[in-house]
Amino acid sequence: MAQVNENYLNLQGSYLFATIARKVTEYSAAHPEADIIRLGIGDVTLPLVPAVTEAMHKAVDEMGNADTFRGYGPEQGYDFLRQAIVDGDYIPLGIAISIDEVFVSDGAKTDVGNIQELFSEDNVIAITDPVYPVYLDSNVMAGRTGKAVDGIFEKVVYLPTHAENNFSPEFPTEHVDIVYLCSPNNPTGTVLSRARLAEWVAFCKENDIVLMFDSAYEAFISDTDTVRSIYEIEGAREVAIEFRSFSKTAGFTGTRCAYAVVPNEVTAKTKSGERQSLNPLWNRRQCTKFNGVPYIIQRGAEAVYTPEGRKQTGEAIAYYKENARIIKEGLESIGLTVYGGVNAPYIWLKTPGNMTSWELFDLLLEQVQIVSTPGSGFGPCGEGYLRLTAFGSRENTLRAIDRIKTLKF
Repeated sequence: MAQVNENYLNLQGSYLFATIARKVTEYSAAHPEADIIRLGIGDVTLPLVPAVTEAMHKAVDEMGNADTFRGYGPEQGYDFLRQAIVDGDYIPLGIAISIDEVFVSDGAKTDVGNIQELFSEDNVIAITDPVYPVYLDSNVMAGRTGKAVDGIFEKVVYLPTHAENNFSPEFPTEHVDIVYLCSPNNPTGTVLSRARLAEWVAFCKENDIVLMFDSAYEAFISDTDTVRSIYEIEGAREVAIEFRSFSKTAGFTGTRCAYAVVPNEVTAKTKSGERQSLNPLWNRRQCTKFNGVPYIIQRGAEAVYTPEGRKQTGEAIAYYKENARIIKEGLESIGLTVYGGVNAPYIWLKTPGNMTSWELFDLLLEQVQIVSTPGSGFGPCGEGYLRLTAFGSRENTLRAIDRIKTLKF
């Protein structure tokens, strides 16, 4: 008889966003007349920009012609896109990345969830709390976390991240092998300073730790006192793997394209103590389990780096950043405490009074028909907070704030 992977039984309840979807579906069924505004899941609402769709149309025509048709592509991504990534995202920052260190995928979520396969089960992971659920759940599935007691996994090192420490986690005081950091952060919408990230890189080098750096929201950065890539920090190539996405920067949530950078210098040890570069291991993993992103999508992603693509996607980012400003200032105007919303498309709202995050979620849904994301779904330290996204339309963003202003907290 087949036996299940019992690590899956250690997962805590339903996936956060599935639980939200269920609650919204139930509310909609009970109130079919409700005009629901969705500021919960971070899905974009603006369409793909013309530069991207034009490139995709051209690629579709190529696929319909025998002379230009393409079958299986390289699992690592076509060189034209990998080179565009190097030239567009790293050379302007003075960072040397070779195309064999760039791996195109169908999403940063996919990469972050799969990268843990390169590491043995006995590695100790450290995650910030609150945290994007995939970091934790993928390690639970792999058996690296142990069981949960009152929502806390026994083998995970948690790095509390909250207003009291300015959303900048302290270094772990116990042994860890892998650390996950996200800046600009999801869900808090905050960033780590350049100086603090330099300290993290130095800490990882000193303690032989691999740093998983999620930079999916770098396009939203306004402040100069941070980095767009972890490789702006000296020494980061020796310890850090970086994850980037076209989902939020270019509206690819429905077309799926992202990439990971795995420098050749990043290593882990074998049981015998030998150093093993992770780059060829990730390459082998992708070649075995992944058939690559479709040619049409990669041509669209390549167009993001053209002058027209840069201008048009930049305008979309500015649109969402203005939404974030409207939400942040609107909530602050009625005395609520808000974080984020400047360098990221997320607003991290402190729940008023003694309300729990799910209580505030229910209040917003039931009283003013707004969908949000309860902070407790991101970890124990997320309790007492609520996440709102700036990815709605301008009209709905304004309407949502007007509705919230009618509430009595």
